Amino acid sequence: MSANLTLKELPMEDWMAHLPSTLWDIPLCNLAIPGRTHNPVITLLYVVSLTQQVVTFNPDWQEHGIQQQLDCGVRYCDLRIAHRPTDNSNDLYFYHGVYTTVTVETVLTEIRAWLDTHPREVVILSFSHFLGLNQELHMLLITAIRAAFATKLCPKTPVTLRNLWAMGYQVIVSYEHKLASGQNDLWAHIPYWWANKCKAEALIQEFEQRKQHGRPGGFFVTGINLTEDLKYICSHPTESLKDLVTSTYPALLAWVREQSPGSKVGSLNIIAGDFISESQFVPSVVALNEKLLNDKILNGAS
Repeated sequence: MSANLTLKELPMEDWMAHLPSTLWDIPLCNLAIPGRTHNPVITLLYVVSLTQQVVTFNPDWQEHGIQQQLDCGVRYCDLRIAHRPTDNSNDLYFYHGVYTTVTVETVLTEIRAWLDTHPREVVILSFSHFLGLNQELHMLLITAIRAAFATKLCPKTPVTLRNLWAMGYQVIVSYEHKLASGQNDLWAHIPYWWANKCKAEALIQEFEQRKQHGRPGGFFVTGINLTEDLKYICSHPTESLKDLVTSTYPALLAWVREQSPGSKVGSLNIIAGDFISESQFVPSVVALNEKLLNDKILNGAS
């Protein structure tokens, strides 16, 4: 990294590879890492609940392609898995109120292909919810994960960039199910702070209160994703979730830029949002790691 280059100016497709060596030995759970949340589709969910119909859609991160999301700097993905009730195959999809049209296996293959061309980048994949999955489908999914990532799959161990690069590990898989407890290559559930608010001010207030009680140990996610409630939908019938999010991003990003990574009370780790490719969200999160650099300089000077 050039001495004159700030972290916000790093090439986001390879920002981990370009971090200064001072940060290579800091645990990943103490770095600021940008993430992509699920795509809340409360409007569609409300329609589905009334019609009892199965609807398929491609959320924002899939419309742009998972590889494009990784190119823009995303290193955490919230993956909610489902098996369609009328599907006789073993195909699995992503789900949040409605089903995607792209299969899980397809996306895993795309992530692996991207990692092959970015050997110093690390992704954290959180698998959860598992709608309609029996034990057989769980085992097929776990087998697919292992087949896709093979030796890139990181076992449960303290992780820093230097150690991960040395071992060739690039994927940390969190699997929110009891089957993960006995598997060394499947990490436990990663806590997710979700405020369930439709206004930026209320979301910020919720997170400030949580920060006072201290951060969880290990990885954890702060989701700055806003949620449309029924009152908001009815009072803004022509607005989409994207309209809501983009209109509040100035306030949300201003709050993000005030945060600090690390192990102290009030520190954040993974910060996840929606529609992030159309904002300065990712560079703003990556730039928070400059505060760790400044702490090291001050501590070294003392």
